[in-house]
Amino acid sequence: MHRPTRGYRVFQGVNGVILTLVVVVTLYPFLNIIARSFSGGRQIRAGEVTLWPKGFNLTTYRIVFHDSAFWRSYGNTVFYTVVSTAVAMVLTTCYAYVLSKKNLRGRGFLVGVAVFTMFFTGGLIPNYVLVTSLGLKNTVWALAIPNAISVFNLLVMKAFFESLPTELEEAAQIDGLSTYGILLRIVLPLSKAIVATMVLFYSVSFWNSWFGAFLYMDRTDLMPVTVYLRNLIAGATGGSNAGAETAQLSQVAANVQAVTIVLTSLPILCVYPFVQRYFVSGMTLGAVKG
Repeated sequence: MHRPTRGYRVFQGVNGVILTLVVVVTLYPFLNIIARSFSGGRQIRAGEVTLWPKGFNLTTYRIVFHDSAFWRSYGNTVFYTVVSTAVAMVLTTCYAYVLSKKNLRGRGFLVGVAVFTMFFTGGLIPNYVLVTSLGLKNTVWALAIPNAISVFNLLVMKAFFESLPTELEEAAQIDGLSTYGILLRIVLPLSKAIVATMVLFYSVSFWNSWFGAFLYMDRTDLMPVTVYLRNLIAGATGGSNAGAETAQLSQVAANVQAVTIVLTSLPILCVYPFVQRYFVSGMTLGAVKG
């Protein structure tokens, strides 16, 4: 076994230092936000909080957790995310599978239509008029359908499907499988990595989305947690919070942004480790090559 050369050892050392710095720079904002969410208002305003809470305080968490509207909004967010992600995955997968067939007539036109929407959109007002005229307001479909297909995700899945051996599909056709049978029984089982990656992308997008619900939801009982927390920030920073004492209001206004970031990020951070092993391979295999 050859001993590593001096140049290689230097490269490893420099590489390790750079990656360590990247990890520190990446983790610091998260740790700072968590520390601020548990800190007192005076310490936050004085800029004393770094990586450890100062003046430990749970006032904002207590106010949020004891509010039944918060849990209702959280349930709405889970429901919207699950339904919207399912719709997006079905449409994106079917569209990408179709575009992966190089002998498809009009394939270039269909790809062009998809890419065109990356640069040009109808605009906010036409979208609002369309959703309203279709009777989708105050329904989950107002959030799921307009954002059902991400062109970036579509092109990544298309490239992945193109990398699969065509001989497998030809053998399945000889065995009598239909197009849908090939997709469900041959292609998708071989595409767990890219499917898990796309589920992660879509779920994070829908979970963090708030403007669509803010625009299309008129009833407070239908609001997702992102809109609830946005209203909480607006109420705290605006100086009005019904039923809250002055000290509590000051505390909420000081660290409400940190608390909202922690509460909205926590579910995704809990799910990510379970799909992380698929993430790198899915992005690598589905990358546009050549």
